[in-house]
Amino acid sequence: MKLGLLALVVKLFLRTPLFGWLLASPSPSNERSIVNGNIFLPPDKATIKAVVSAKFNQNQLKWLNSMIAKLTLEIVPAEIDPRTGLEKETVKEEAKGIRDGDEVKFEAKFEVPLDFGEIGAVIVRNEHFKEMYLYNISLGQLRKGTLTINCNSWVHSKDDNPEDRIFFTNKSYLPSQTPSGLRRLREKELRILRGDGHGERKKFERIYDYDVYNDLGNPDADSNLSRPVLGGTEYAYPRRCRTGRPRCKTDPLSESRSDEIYLPRDEEFSEVKSQSFQLNKLFAIAHAILPSFVEMSSTDKEFPYFTKIDTLFAEGINLKVKTKLDLRDILPSFIKKIVNDGEYLFRFEIPQLMARDRFSWHRDEEFCRQTLAGLNPCSIQLLQEWPLRSKLDPEVYGPPESAITKEIVEEQIKDFLTFEEALDQGKLFVLDYHDLLLQYVNKVRDIKGTTLYGSRTLMFLKPTEELMPIAIELTRPPTNKKPQWKQVFTPSSDATGAWLWKLAKTHVLAHDSGYHQLVSHWLRTHCVTEPYIIASNRQFSAMHPIYRLLHPHFRFTLAINAEARQSLINANGIIEMGFSPGKYSMELSSIAYDQWNFLSQGLPADLLVRGMAKEDSTASHGLQLAIEDYPFASDGLILWDAIKEWVTSYVNYYYLDAGLVESDCELQAWWTEIRTVGHGDKKDDPFWPNLHTPNDLIEILTIIIWVTSGLHAAINFGQYDFAGYFPNRPAIARTKMPIEDPTEEEWKQFIKNPEQVLLACLPSVVQATTIMAILDVLSTHSRDEEYIGQRIEPSWEDNQILKSSFQTFTARLMELKEIIDRKNADKKLKNRIGAGLVPYELLVPVSKEGVTTQGVPNSISI
Repeated sequence: MKLGLLALVVKLFLRTPLFGWLLASPSPSNERSIVNGNIFLPPDKATIKAVVSAKFNQNQLKWLNSMIAKLTLEIVPAEIDPRTGLEKETVKEEAKGIRDGDEVKFEAKFEVPLDFGEIGAVIVRNEHFKEMYLYNISLGQLRKGTLTINCNSWVHSKDDNPEDRIFFTNKSYLPSQTPSGLRRLREKELRILRGDGHGERKKFERIYDYDVYNDLGNPDADSNLSRPVLGGTEYAYPRRCRTGRPRCKTDPLSESRSDEIYLPRDEEFSEVKSQSFQLNKLFAIAHAILPSFVEMSSTDKEFPYFTKIDTLFAEGINLKVKTKLDLRDILPSFIKKIVNDGEYLFRFEIPQLMARDRFSWHRDEEFCRQTLAGLNPCSIQLLQEWPLRSKLDPEVYGPPESAITKEIVEEQIKDFLTFEEALDQGKLFVLDYHDLLLQYVNKVRDIKGTTLYGSRTLMFLKPTEELMPIAIELTRPPTNKKPQWKQVFTPSSDATGAWLWKLAKTHVLAHDSGYHQLVSHWLRTHCVTEPYIIASNRQFSAMHPIYRLLHPHFRFTLAINAEARQSLINANGIIEMGFSPGKYSMELSSIAYDQWNFLSQGLPADLLVRGMAKEDSTASHGLQLAIEDYPFASDGLILWDAIKEWVTSYVNYYYLDAGLVESDCELQAWWTEIRTVGHGDKKDDPFWPNLHTPNDLIEILTIIIWVTSGLHAAINFGQYDFAGYFPNRPAIARTKMPIEDPTEEEWKQFIKNPEQVLLACLPSVVQATTIMAILDVLSTHSRDEEYIGQRIEPSWEDNQILKSSFQTFTARLMELKEIIDRKNADKKLKNRIGAGLVPYELLVPVSKEGVTTQGVPNSISI
């Protein structure tokens, strides 16, 4: 009887508000629990203490702002009221600021009902007239301890925008699993981020939208600065972030330019990043030095002799720069002193390649080795078709047959194999820029101070796993006055042939440098990633687990891309000034985009497409490399596998079956928008993968993370050490081959002084020094760099399963560092180690600050 009565009491108790209070997140104050020895029931409300950590913009008067600033905080319960089916009442309080060092702390106390339940979000209103940056919101005195909501976001003033900000807790939810009290806010936040597609964007906004690349030219300033719109039916291209600036008066298809480009507020560089010396150098070079260089270009000359190039690193060079800035403060590694008013002594750090072997650029073996372990290891292909033949229209570009014949090849490899044996055994490799560049040869040749050819370079793999060059073919298409011209150059022992071979290599290196910068680097990492970022912010709630997985890999990419549009890839910018295609540079990258394929951006698929690997279930990574000593591929596959294992564990945690993938409305909208809007010019291409299963999602995410981390690191952070000594990788070839329709005087000059002809072909003094400075900037790690696998996101740290998976990922990356060190000590791997060689370390996961030729950041941030 007593047990039955007790059970009835317990059952009734479980239904009471008091039991709900005991389970709820807020912890009641017990100050009134015992008074004069009498026991009282808990109060009907509990107290929550909120502390907001924030800072003001560095340009604001911090001490004054902290005294007058205040926030309105509104705590939102995660669930609706089960009795009414309506959202529960939120609780709102004012929080006043208190100075705490360089930060400001805002504090408030909330009295919440005992049946308030779990906290799902905090709504913030900035009552101050200036924006402020919120680090986090800490909610204390909860039954389960302190709840910290990570914000890491700028909050606009209500005077700029009356719309409040919503910050969800760190817990991730698929859309179908969203707590009932948060569903409306989840949808509302996404509507805000998408905007309405109209009007010019304002600095304080966070709107993500798409536009074409119609802001590279400046036709209102000069008709010669007009550039075609990239994106659309004529020039297919990925989309950029929309700014909504007014159209140009002289060209209504082009957007006008301004000193600042709109970015969603949280995409802008952090104070640490913007203050870091490498970005200051980039902006200073672009905005102060470059105009001075352009003015000098009319009298710009080549280096008179090669030892004069060496003085850039020993003595330096005097350049007069029109700027009010003291460039010594901005460019301390370049500028050693002021010579006269406005005249500076520039002196460059010695690149690794030059420091280790200043003559390595002469050697054919090093020329070939760098296609595997250098700055652009993504272009070399196995020769899979013979004979070589152009796919362009012969009526426009001339006879399609290559001038490289079987006999030429056999003459070069006769000490090793016959031509048929070399072809059958997969020993012939090609660097093929023939058809891509041939389309622009005549256009580029109309530009003063540059030239262009279509080119093919054929190489042979020796038994030592080293490549040797066989032949270079250079082609000029027919013009109105001249027929097609093509010539094959081979390594030669006679004086004339040897110098022609050096010049042919110079042209190929300029082609490879341009392709690397415009296609491998800009297009295939920076440019194609921008639509992924825009779609992620438009379609994923901040509480979506895939948003939280991708977010670290998108850090600062929109900001660096915007700066590139301002100073690097714009009309008359650094790329046009310093690289062979000149004003056709970006147009050429659009032609390359025609061949872009999302699936082949994954490393294994890329290697298979280029014939640099074949599938083999018994081999490491399931691939047999065509060249075992291929440092980029062998290191990259280890990193690829580590990324894929981490992504697999993450995806499988949230998506237990295909149904969850297919029913995830945000996920499906994200992938649809990437394909049909962000990369809309290629929406009908058949290569896009389906998104029906967890495995589909794993492959898509692994490709995106690989591109933003490993691939970008491999083609970016070696730029100064490999190309800082520019004869090794000239960005431009300024003169044609002396054997192409020479005048009598041109040929006499070549025979008399071939070194001077080579120097005239290399970049000028202005071009070389500008590009060298930029490459140093682009190769530099900042002090706040976030490297892959090193920083765990708060939402993962709160989850023991994900935390364990991430720790495993980090451990795998540390193993990669050890593997690379062992390989670089193995004397049998001649593409990695040797006297005077720069060792291959570009995929070592972590680096110190500066130019190191190491380190894989999470994101494309420089």
